Amino acid sequence: MDGTQPQDDDTTYCAARPPGAAPAPGAYEGPFAECVLCRAPTEYPESTKGSTLCPVCEWQEAQRTACSG
Repeated sequence: MDGTQPQDDDTTYCAARPPGAAPAPGAYEGPFAECVLCRAPTEYPESTKGSTLCPVCEWQEAQRTACSG
């Protein structure tokens, strides 16, 4: 050991996608379905069947059902 510490290179760890680059595989960029409770956009495509919930309403619904006994 020569007493020097390696420098951390954080530039590649959380590098943002460069402008104009293709989206990540499996990423959906089309119109999103509305939440059935608050009408906020969800992370699901419009073609998703059933009642879609935004992340906030989905979490709240999970809390209600988990605590209902």
